[in-house]
Amino acid sequence: MHPYELAKTTARALRAEYGFTTPRVRRSELRRIYQAEGIVIDFRPGLRVLRGAYFYDDEIGPSVLIAKGLPPEPTIFTMGHELKHHFIDRPAGLLESFCATTNQTDLIEKAAEIFAAELVYPDEDFIADLEHRGIVRGECDAAAIVRLKHETETTLSYASLSKRATFFRFAPAGALDHVAWRKLEESIYGEPVYKRILRRRRSA
Repeated sequence: MHPYELAKTTARALRAEYGFTTPRVRRSELRRIYQAEGIVIDFRPGLRVLRGAYFYDDEIGPSVLIAKGLPPEPTIFTMGHELKHHFIDRPAGLLESFCATTNQTDLIEKAAEIFAAELVYPDEDFIADLEHRGIVRGECDAAAIVRLKHETETTLSYASLSKRATFFRFAPAGALDHVAWRKLEESIYGEPVYKRILRRRRSA
């Protein structure tokens, strides 16, 4: 089986095992998997090019290092990414792996990105949700991605959603590049409550 297909198959099986039924996967839900597998998480400050890492030691067991201070969605994605190394690469003999900006094109790391995306929001569900909203291939724009994220409450990032929309040819190549996602989101749905609260506190 191709590494990418193995990543997707394993991620879907894990979703079924832990009862993930929506594309809104929280950190607490991934922690259930970590606890069941005995994986120790170390949120480490001060990491620059390193987003996460997986280690396995016969005496200590599995552990995952994650950059502290990442926003919620990248944290969730990184937790999912490292689970690929645990469930697929460790049994194959790979006892450590580093997720950094310098090795994102490596086959093992790309497969881990695919695993994480599938764990949060499976391809089939993503395609079905776009088609259900009347989005045909070649006509998906940035606003459609914003509405999809808002309506499904998925914890997959805009960057991942736009890559997937382009890969499956819902969006023309380049159409979703360099989008100011949060600004567009506010133009459609208004300013988030937390921003209004922060502004009031600053002016008080």
